[in-house]
Amino acid sequence: MRSFRKFYQLIVDIPLKKSVVLNYRYEVKAVIGTGSYGIVYRCNDLKMNENIVIKQLRKSKRRSKKELKQFENEISILRMLNHRNIPKFHEKFSQDGNVYFVMDFIEGDNLEDHIFLNQLTFNEKESLYFLYKLVDLVCYLHEHDIFHQDLRIPNILLKNHQPILIDFGLSKMINSANLAKESILQLKRQDFYDLGEILLYVLYTTYASKSKKALPWTEELSLEKETVHILKRLLSIQEPYSDIKEISMDLQAVLKSKNWN
Repeated sequence: MRSFRKFYQLIVDIPLKKSVVLNYRYEVKAVIGTGSYGIVYRCNDLKMNENIVIKQLRKSKRRSKKELKQFENEISILRMLNHRNIPKFHEKFSQDGNVYFVMDFIEGDNLEDHIFLNQLTFNEKESLYFLYKLVDLVCYLHEHDIFHQDLRIPNILLKNHQPILIDFGLSKMINSANLAKESILQLKRQDFYDLGEILLYVLYTTYASKSKKALPWTEELSLEKETVHILKRLLSIQEPYSDIKEISMDLQAVLKSKNWN
């Protein structure tokens, strides 16, 4: 069944060709991303003569109530947000039975490409400072009862050394008054765990293996005890964080104590 579904998607989910014009306004220039339920294009806004991004719900998903609801959920979340480091939502439209939405195009490679293709490295100070800026973004989301749930290095762009958060396809927007505290805490800690994994990724960019044997990060990385403490709490090895502001305070404290701020 799974192989049939993949074959069906391969046939049906053919990306739009370059130069196709959507909604009488947006000219397709390139495919810049594909996900489990969407295809993302860089387009030229012919009216404003500027680059924008359009996300299309895959054709194979458009009859699925679940996938359509997920697509609409991402739109609802982006409508709520107004932050310079998050793409701004423009509009939603339908064409030829397909649904799309338009958002800002932000120039820049994602963190994964920077690390693995451009050999970008972060020392410990730079790693913590980068995380501090990313935590500020996540704090903005949590203050609006939005939880990203997919914080990964491909979903972070870098522009002028600032993190830009993209892809809210798996994000959750909740009504905190109607949801149990334990459920909210689980959503928070998923984002916190993801932040811990991102911190590990950037810390490992300056790691040179001296042994063929794979060891735990606690043995491979030589880190300040404060950094180890933050990582262990993010990854729930020790008492996990309960609030994003706790993480920010710990990061501020270590950056200040080491004169790294």
